[in-house]
Amino acid sequence: MLKVNTDDTIAAISTASGSGGIGIVRISGKDAISIADSVFSSPKGKRLAEAKSHTISFGHIVYDGQVIDEVLVSVMRAPHSYTCEDIAEINTHGGYRSLSAVLNAVLRSGARLAEPGEFTKRAFLNGRIDLTQAEAVMDIINAGTDKARQAAMTRLSGRLSKEIGEIRESILTMLAHIEAGIDYPEHDDETMTYSMIGDNTKKALAAVDRLIAGADMGRIYKEGVKTVILGCPNVGKSSLLNALLEEERAIVTDIPGTTRDSLEEMINVHGIPLKIADTAGIRVTDDIIERMGVEKSKSLAEDADLILLMLDGSRELGDDDRELIALAKGKKCIVLVNKSDCERKADVSEIASLSPLSISAKHGEGIEELFARIRDMFSAGELDADNSPLISGERNKASLMKAKHYLENVLETVKKRMPEDFISMDMTEAYSALGEITGEALEEDILDKIFSEFCLGK
Repeated sequence: MLKVNTDDTIAAISTASGSGGIGIVRISGKDAISIADSVFSSPKGKRLAEAKSHTISFGHIVYDGQVIDEVLVSVMRAPHSYTCEDIAEINTHGGYRSLSAVLNAVLRSGARLAEPGEFTKRAFLNGRIDLTQAEAVMDIINAGTDKARQAAMTRLSGRLSKEIGEIRESILTMLAHIEAGIDYPEHDDETMTYSMIGDNTKKALAAVDRLIAGADMGRIYKEGVKTVILGCPNVGKSSLLNALLEEERAIVTDIPGTTRDSLEEMINVHGIPLKIADTAGIRVTDDIIERMGVEKSKSLAEDADLILLMLDGSRELGDDDRELIALAKGKKCIVLVNKSDCERKADVSEIASLSPLSISAKHGEGIEELFARIRDMFSAGELDADNSPLISGERNKASLMKAKHYLENVLETVKKRMPEDFISMDMTEAYSALGEITGEALEEDILDKIFSEFCLGK
């Protein structure tokens, strides 16, 4: 376990930038309370150094003889605090000038400016939370929907840590018996048989597979479904984006090629966040800027979780439309035949197997049916963010896939009745891979990278 420099006291503004009723300057470390005390003045002469833990004191922040702001200061003594260190939180008025002045007074009195995520990193390094819970903190802050928040809260409660811990414990138990059998073959009757190892490994593998099954949904809740509105010029893509957002966000004209670049927005569809992009219409063009937009549209489509493929129902299907249908093949796709308010000229019988949905983006017709299809496509009742500890992030999924690989190696070794040394090596690797998720087996530079992505003050 990495050690915290307990001689270092850190401080930062912990509330969002901008004006507000209240702002908080957080101080953590062995000198946190004494530093806060050095700039705090109570009307009744009260000292923060004498304050009980988890109490609030009224007074002023004074530095160099100047009263900076009227404040309330919370005192939380180690180990019963967010970081497991002494913490003082100065609640000021929420203006930028007040917060900056209070922070500067604290920094000049002996604290240093905290690095991004350093408070949470200290909570992790001091053993208050593990890495899954630390990452959940930022997921809660950045949650775009209630489902995303609920999924992060489940991880913060320790549910994921508990499941990972149970899998690691079962692997560790098997390893202990295997190592005993290798070191003390005369006590073979006390070690696990190949059959027992196989059965227990299958149980561990099934648990890992369940977590992997929730990894994609966890990513979707965290990052949103990468959604691309794809279609030829003037089929109504920008009108659809405006209808989905219920506001005039994209420029709509009758001139083909108006949209030259992609426009991204986040919307909430029945608790599922969609990171949706309106793209340039795809067609053959001599306009170099429009051609760059077309290539970007194709690139976004290749990387998308969901394609909303728009066709113009008021005109016959053309080769460009068929090219887009081929481009969307093999991906999650909803085909939308737009302009239901106009005379239907498009013969959609050739794409009947794709269950095209008739809509009018201009008048909002069919949008609720579209939302229902998206909900069914990405939730389907398979996973419950309230009760399933959904894995969040590609790093954690990669660790699960690594553990799965080594557990499958164990089963193959058992099947071939190979020496137990091979089983021991693969189990050790699986155990370590799962430890990467909770932070029990992760290199310091990777930990630094993870916490560097946190916001300052958290």
